[in-house]
Amino acid sequence: METGYESNLLIPNAMDMDKLSELHKAMGDFTRMKILWMLIGKQYCVSELAEHLNLSESAISHQLRVLKLARLVRSHKVGKNVFYALCDEHIKWILEETYIHISER
Repeated sequence: METGYESNLLIPNAMDMDKLSELHKAMGDFTRMKILWMLIGKQYCVSELAEHLNLSESAISHQLRVLKLARLVRSHKVGKNVFYALCDEHIKWILEETYIHISER
């Protein structure tokens, strides 16, 4: 079946395929996806995310740990607060492009 799309990229090796799978698993949770979308426009600390999402701080911290391990978010400390942001523009692009894809009619 032809898709009309040709890629010059090679099929990833087994190690990279595993990394891709882990990345998609990290993004495959409803709460983590909400966190990622919130982080597109602004940095948040755990307490702010917990308040916005109506979840406990420990639940948010757990989800942020998963996102950080997948290199989707980064953190930095300001005083006593740790602020989280998307790792880079690639993550924003992935979110936006996949949303465009699912929005197509």
